[in-house]
Amino acid sequence: MSDAVLEVRDLNVDYGLGDDAVRALRDVNLTLYKGEVLGLAGESGSGKSTLAYGLTRLLPPPGVVRSGEVFYHRDGGDPVDVLRMSHAELRRFRWAETAIVFQGAMNSLNPVHRISTQLTDVIKAHDPRSTRASRLDRARELLNLVGISADRLDSYPHQLSGGMRQRVMIGMALALEPKVVIMDEPTTALDVVVQRQILRQLVDLRERLGFSVVFITHDLSLLVEFSDRIAIMYGGRIVEEAASADLYRDPLHPYSHGLLNSFPALRGPKRELTGIPGSPPDLRAMPSGCAFHPRCPRATERCGVEVPVLGIPGSHRDRTVACLLHPVHDNGF
Repeated sequence: MSDAVLEVRDLNVDYGLGDDAVRALRDVNLTLYKGEVLGLAGESGSGKSTLAYGLTRLLPPPGVVRSGEVFYHRDGGDPVDVLRMSHAELRRFRWAETAIVFQGAMNSLNPVHRISTQLTDVIKAHDPRSTRASRLDRARELLNLVGISADRLDSYPHQLSGGMRQRVMIGMALALEPKVVIMDEPTTALDVVVQRQILRQLVDLRERLGFSVVFITHDLSLLVEFSDRIAIMYGGRIVEEAASADLYRDPLHPYSHGLLNSFPALRGPKRELTGIPGSPPDLRAMPSGCAFHPRCPRATERCGVEVPVLGIPGSHRDRTVACLLHPVHDNGF
């Protein structure tokens, strides 16, 4: 774990309190390593965004972290639990050490303020002793970093294209050189050409600056190309985690297999897209046993009774899966 930068341990998140609470995350365990891109995939409602907001304690009401730990590893220091930071510590931690690009990032910019104001405000909030000139210099650097001309500093958001606004949000996330950047479906509203341009730029920035990325999307084909590792979520749980190449070649969980067969291959013979029948589970009334068993083509009677544990399957020492079709060893959590 010496290269870990963020560790999530048994994280449980509810929306609401008491018997009527909706369990949105259930015993989530995840580790992000230095300099890597960790992809998080799953259908809408699987818990991806809830995990992102839970990691940074930005859950909107009535969301509450019921239990768990989120350890952030600082260079040369002991790990700190984000969930137990004071409000003052959180203010210093957010954006300076972990930043987030929100879902619908193109609309996250304030429409009545110039780009320069919005970039320099981030810097001023964390370094109030900085001068206006130094903040503007940094804002120009950030725009150049994400491929936008510095003369766009005086523009308003409506004067920028969707791709440029997205790049501004990424530049804003990198303003204080954080070690972790969480991206919640940052390219969903963009056309595929602009998506690829921004992703290539992200890869270049990650290699140059060395930050780690949690990249959240429902588009598994995007993650296979862009991520080092991929975690698949379903019904508020992680059901499989593996290196992206391993997951693409040999998905172990039937849900992962269904996601991979939901998009066409660019090479090879034509094949029929099968998709996944049915709908994601209602988190207010989860099915018994494995949450995926009502939609699973390989389900057995046991799947409807027993909840599978996330663990290491057989000889696959570098991946985990939660499926009764694959007997697992203890994953060490």
